[in-house]
Amino acid sequence: MRRLAVLLMLGLCVFVTRLAAAHHSFAAYFDGQKAVTLTGEVVSVEWTNPHFHFSVDVEDADGVVARWRFEGFPPNMLVRQGWRRDETLTAGATITVEGWAARSEPNAGAARWVTLPDGRKLAAGPPAGTGGR
Repeated sequence: MRRLAVLLMLGLCVFVTRLAAAHHSFAAYFDGQKAVTLTGEVVSVEWTNPHFHFSVDVEDADGVVARWRFEGFPPNMLVRQGWRRDETLTAGATITVEGWAARSEPNAGAARWVTLPDGRKLAAGPPAGTGGR
């Protein structure tokens, strides 16, 4: 019985450690000094924890399309900001994203604001480097 309790505690410690490691520092991945504002067509939306992700195809002045991947608030925070799953951000919609570029990954960033086709501007993530405060 004691051996089982020790094994369960070890398993719990590993599980909790993995959860803590799953969340990262804003500054480790994103450059709060490198603002981006991009307009494009939503390709995919993933409402997952600890952050939601979405992809946008952005066309440059030469007609070249680049797929950008953005990270934002956790889903529960999005709902508190006025978002609705499967309604607010849908594939095919043209949106404008304001945020910060990733430090080392091209065409990736942290979203701060999303302007929807109807003109609404919703918070999608925290201010740079605040950790959501």
